[in-house]
Amino acid sequence: MLSACVDVHGSRIGRHTPNTEAKVRYRYLRLLAALPLAAVFLYQPAATPLPVHASQYAKMTTIQKRLLSSVGTRALTQGTVDEQEQDTATPNTYYPTSDDGCPATLGSNVKVNQNCLNLTDATLQGRGQAQNETAISHDPNNPQHLVATFNDYRRGDGNCYGAFSLDGGKTWTDTTVPMSFTSGHPPAAVSTGDFGNVARQYWQAGGDTSVAWDTRGNAYFSCQVFQRGKPTTPNPDVSSAFLVFRSTHNAGGSWNFPGRYVRASAGVTSAEAAANPFLDKQYMTVDNHVGSPFQDRVYVSWTEFAASGTAFIYEAFSSDYGETFSAKHLVSVSTPLCANDYGLAVGGCNENQFSQPFTAADGSLYIVYDNYNNVETKTPAADNRNQVLVSKSTDGGVTFGVPVKVASYYDLPDCPTYQGGQDFGRACVPEKGSTANSVFRATNYPSGSVNPRDPSQVVVTIGSYINKYSNETNGCTPTGINPATGNNLYSGVKDPNGCANKILVSVSSDSGASFTGTSTDPRALTTVNQKSAQRKTDQWWQWEAFTKDGRLAVSYYDRQYGTDEVTGFSDFSLSGSRDFVNFGTRRVTTSSSPPPTQFSGQFWGDYTGLTAPDKAYPIWSDTRPLELFLCPGSGTPGHPPAICTGSATNAPRANDQDIFTAALSIPLAGDGGDEGGNSDSGQGD
Repeated sequence: MLSACVDVHGSRIGRHTPNTEAKVRYRYLRLLAALPLAAVFLYQPAATPLPVHASQYAKMTTIQKRLLSSVGTRALTQGTVDEQEQDTATPNTYYPTSDDGCPATLGSNVKVNQNCLNLTDATLQGRGQAQNETAISHDPNNPQHLVATFNDYRRGDGNCYGAFSLDGGKTWTDTTVPMSFTSGHPPAAVSTGDFGNVARQYWQAGGDTSVAWDTRGNAYFSCQVFQRGKPTTPNPDVSSAFLVFRSTHNAGGSWNFPGRYVRASAGVTSAEAAANPFLDKQYMTVDNHVGSPFQDRVYVSWTEFAASGTAFIYEAFSSDYGETFSAKHLVSVSTPLCANDYGLAVGGCNENQFSQPFTAADGSLYIVYDNYNNVETKTPAADNRNQVLVSKSTDGGVTFGVPVKVASYYDLPDCPTYQGGQDFGRACVPEKGSTANSVFRATNYPSGSVNPRDPSQVVVTIGSYINKYSNETNGCTPTGINPATGNNLYSGVKDPNGCANKILVSVSSDSGASFTGTSTDPRALTTVNQKSAQRKTDQWWQWEAFTKDGRLAVSYYDRQYGTDEVTGFSDFSLSGSRDFVNFGTRRVTTSSSPPPTQFSGQFWGDYTGLTAPDKAYPIWSDTRPLELFLCPGSGTPGHPPAICTGSATNAPRANDQDIFTAALSIPLAGDGGDEGGNSDSGQGD
């Protein structure tokens, strides 16, 4: 519902001054570019199931459907919010304050996307405005130069947008890649067809962005593009592709056109749609180590959901600055660690998701990913863990060694079981108590990097619902999976002293041959979250980065502040360490974000980002900005248009998703008390 008219101009917030089956649970993982971006959030009346392209869905096995999740959407149930935790910090994101559009700040938190809010119909909340799924990278030759990328819906659908900063993140300017069409004749080595032998292949939507720089001052932007197909549109085409764009010596100000194909899957005809794989969840890195044998090589890894029922991880590279890409190379090769092949014709490590590539100074390429073939999935039991694997290449991404186990982990709990039936088929981060406000899809994933001071040290962080502080000793016990959704079940999910997700650390000191988590239970692994207030609260969606002098920074969403844990509000935190054992922590956000309300409260992206040349630059999607609407009855004869805020069932007011960042010193254990995000003087405890 819409509330009384409100003028948000003149907000107290500061602005910038221009300058076979089913033994694996669905892990929310993110389907194609189509789950968050394509299928799940197509507008329908609240209680009506969403349409799905029949040929694409029908060809998938049960395990693939669980990895992709259900496309049904359920209406939100009524929830209440603690009045004391209502967010009073509401930046002006509608009225232009400069020729840059709508810049805004919340203390030290700086809005990255500079566009002004679109007034979207209440039935399409998020579809004309939201920004989420963040990535950020700095120029190794000039750390003041930053490029951020994210999903952006301002054009009326998901698209690949970004922003660049030339002053260390103090101010930002929007940038976008020219992604509307590419050549209709992709190179045969990287494609499954030619899109019907036409000159141009147009793309309706895109997302899943990432960004990286080479040693020559060029920035690279990775974007997934796709067609939605029928019945969402009259066009039956369900093709998808991964593209890379290069910003040549102008710091992200503009990009080459057209985008260069990394991989393309044709789905112009129903036969192609049924036979060809669906491409999902790509991520990119560049080997920007001077002196590396593969210096400036661009790497992209991804998941392919194939007609055979598999979900393998693949990789391709470019050795000519992103102009052309190699044929694909299998990353998730067979290992005894993958004991359950689900009876598929193509066995091995055949069910995976959420890969991330990263490199070392010696030219080694590592790709870390979630894997669902672990032995515990073979026989139904209470123990519902999965595993994170890493594959290593020493020949520039041409071949990969046998995967190594980084750690076991426990994914987030089944959302409908604990949140009143909401978000069927998804995992989420339930708040404690009787309310059900936090229903956005979420999964635990790995993030890895190599210590620049010691290439033998490889560090991977992983979310896990079972950990040092959340286990059987405090009533958080794994109890198998929900057979209807494939998601994890636990006792103690809604108990105040029960389950709490944590960010774990697994370290290799032998260049990825073994990790501290290889044979150590998640209950005994080091956690980044060492503040006393974090022990019984949730932390999730981390990203990590090393500084040039070997300090590890990890940023993530955090519910240790105020009443976040019982209201479903969220903050952002930054932790740091020199020894990967003792961590300091500081608050990044200057006030708490309410639960997201766009997309029926069920989509807030899948991941966050971080870069750390010296200071840390965490980047996240923030829901403190208000969503605004045309007031009912206005914009009619005799009633000029007026602007209203909106109510929400799971938050004080309808809110928008905008991208924010901050430039912060990295907290280290013993450096002092934890300070809020308004100050850059505080360090962790």
